[in-house]
Amino acid sequence: MTVCPDCGHENIDGEEWCAACEQPLLETPGPRCASAVERRLLLHPIRRLAPREPVIVAPETPVGEVLQRLVDRHIGCAVVVSDRKVVGIFTERDVLLKLNVQAAEFRHHPVSEFMTAKVETLELDDRIAFALHKMDVGGYRHIPILQDGRVMGIISVRRILNYITGALGKEEMGRRGEGEKGR
Repeated sequence: MTVCPDCGHENIDGEEWCAACEQPLLETPGPRCASAVERRLLLHPIRRLAPREPVIVAPETPVGEVLQRLVDRHIGCAVVVSDRKVVGIFTERDVLLKLNVQAAEFRHHPVSEFMTAKVETLELDDRIAFALHKMDVGGYRHIPILQDGRVMGIISVRRILNYITGALGKEEMGRRGEGEKGR
């Protein structure tokens, strides 16, 4: 048996990751995760966030139609796809900065005139920490998620914050349970 240096769990010899805390069992230099929340962010894939079904539109879709779909779905962005490839993203920020008070005037214009063309995407099995890092560095609030090169979902900063809040709650409950064991 291999004992995890982080949590003390006994693992089967040859395992690379601890079955209990998901820390690597191989000797690797560098910092270790300080908490269960940090471990989850670093080790769990984006699929754990259950990405939301995106609004997908073609570049020639009129802005007014896209806005209506966003309002109907209570969602903050649409992914612009052409020939099965992401070519842009149209967000609330694009509406505020590019359309502003002239939104009604531009309602028949194609969304491609106002979308953000440079789009960062991630794969379903990329780590949550990687998504958080891209969002922070790029100033993004939404990232389309691909599976086998096709858009399958979208994640938002809010989705990640909800995940972290849930993880913090689980960690706190775990601490309370440990405190009761010592009584």
